[in-house]
Amino acid sequence: MTTGTEQTKLRVGFIGIGGMGSRMASRLLAAGYPLTIYNRARERTHALEERGAQVAALPETLAAGSDVVFSSVADDAAIGSVMLGQGGALTAARPGTIFIDMSTVLPSTSRGLCAAGLERGVAFLDAPVSGTTSTAEQGQLLIFVGGEKSVYESCRPIFSILGKESFYMGPTGAGAMMKLCANTLLGVGMQALAEAVAFGLKGGLERDRLLEVIGNTAVVSRSQISKLKNVSSGAYPAEFPLRLMSKDFGLIADTATHLAATMPSTAAAQRMCAMESARQSAAGREEDFSSIIRAMERISV
Repeated sequence: MTTGTEQTKLRVGFIGIGGMGSRMASRLLAAGYPLTIYNRARERTHALEERGAQVAALPETLAAGSDVVFSSVADDAAIGSVMLGQGGALTAARPGTIFIDMSTVLPSTSRGLCAAGLERGVAFLDAPVSGTTSTAEQGQLLIFVGGEKSVYESCRPIFSILGKESFYMGPTGAGAMMKLCANTLLGVGMQALAEAVAFGLKGGLERDRLLEVIGNTAVVSRSQISKLKNVSSGAYPAEFPLRLMSKDFGLIADTATHLAATMPSTAAAQRMCAMESARQSAAGREEDFSSIIRAMERISV
């Protein structure tokens, strides 16, 4: 990968124009990269198409005309389909293409895709991100990268457009593993906050005062403080949907089982998340993962 003005000549493909993918793709387009996009739901591509992005009919069409292919899709099944299924991107990639998967998936899935890529003469990085749709829009994501270090180094300029910092974690799968570690803290931390709020209310503390003081303690993170605003307002806009937190807990549990890692607090948080996610799904709602606080309040009454 080149640097400076030559780098803007790289043809970039982006698979998955969802909440996060659309914002990352938008930043690449704004930075001057010739951009081709693909999304299974075609209507999600319209906004970027109006700004000059080309829309591919299939992932293989996108890959055949790209030097760098990004992907950001919902889960392991989705990344397997768009990469290796009928019309998949890896089936048509030219040797020398770089694939960068920013999805949250199992480390073993990343390793499998890397192996499939090597058979076709392409490089593969697993590069999941930490952040919300807002930080993605602002280019303030944290990016965890696994794969060949030389490939990572060549991609650092393009990572700088998407995130405030990228971290090389090690060989293929290491980026995916780091993302699961980060989301363990995210999910278990939110469950702990939910229990503290429910506990305080059960003990007779005044709601607004409780939330204010919790938000001023040193033990609450900046991201948790922002979620306390959801609790105060009673509205939980889905910056990070609870269904995705539930999915990630499943990845964490699968990986922990494979590694024989004991994670009792994570298991308890996973159960609560799964129950509330199922309840929201049945009601046809999609809310932020911080809505677990409301769920704990409800069962503590």
